[in-house]
This record gives sequence, structure tokens and C-alpha cells, in this order.
Amino acid sequence: MDPVQIAKMIEEKFPDQVLGTVTHAGQVGVMLQKDGIVDVCQYLRDEPSLKMDHLADLTAVDYSTYPDDEGPRFEAVYNMISTVYRHRMRLKVRLPEEGPRIASVSSVWQTANWHERETYDLLGIVFDGHPDLRRILMPEDWEGHPLRKEYPLKGY
Repeated sequence: MDPVQIAKMIEEKFPDQVLGTVTHAGQVGVMLQKDGIVDVCQYLRDEPSLKMDHLADLTAVDYSTYPDDEGPRFEAVYNMISTVYRHRMRLKVRLPEEGPRIASVSSVWQTANWHERETYDLLGIVFDGHPDLRRILMPEDWEGHPLRKEYPLKGY
């Protein structure tokens, strides 16, 4: 099954959560409302025809310096794989500049625990319900989030 077919399955199952589908460089991404991330991820993992059993990556993008971008500042990006069927899928959720928060998917994939901590540490996105949301790369007393666009190159 190709990513376009998987995107259509998500759209049919969660019509109120899907904002659209984006294709760039042959890769498909499904844009979601932030409230639906856990339900969509559970569906992708548990649906027998998909079995997205591996969260390969969870990261975020800071769009604050993109002049043509008028959407919310941050975008959380989830890349998952089915090790059974070799399917790949990408989910994207835009988050506001003020208080960027989204539900944790560590209950769906345990590996999200580390990915979410890294994204929190470097970009300041809070993952609600995370079992241990604290810095993972930077020292505990570090000020700021070094991958945010306003962060000075040499630190504060």
C-alpha cells in the first residue's frame, strides 16, 4: 500500500481531524488537528492492514523565519514505519508560538519517550501526558531552546 492510499484511509476514518494532505519530493504528509494525534497514531499502529509498529522519528520545525508561511509557528512531524509491510507515513501538526503543546504519543510507541524529550529540549514543545518530560541533551539549568530561530548562535 502506498502513502497516498494510507492518507485516504486516515481521511476517511478521521474526517474531522484531517486538515489536508501534502506531497513533496515524493513523500506524503497528512496534516492533522492537534487534538487527534493520539487517536490517529493508535489507528495506524492497530489497523491490521497498516501495522505502523515503529515510530522512526518525531521532530519539529520552527517556521518563524519563513516569510511566505502564515500558519502557526511550529510543526510537529511524526515519521512512522510498518516493519511488517514496509509502509511509511508522515503526520504533521501545526502548533502556535505561544504555549506550543500537544498530547504525548509515548503510550502508543515507547520510543516516543526519547523523541518527545529531544523535541521538548531543543524546541520547547510540551508533550502533555509524557511520563518524564525533562531535558535530554542540554544541561538541566540551560536557558532556552537552541533550535528555535531566535536563539543566538553563541547562546545567551
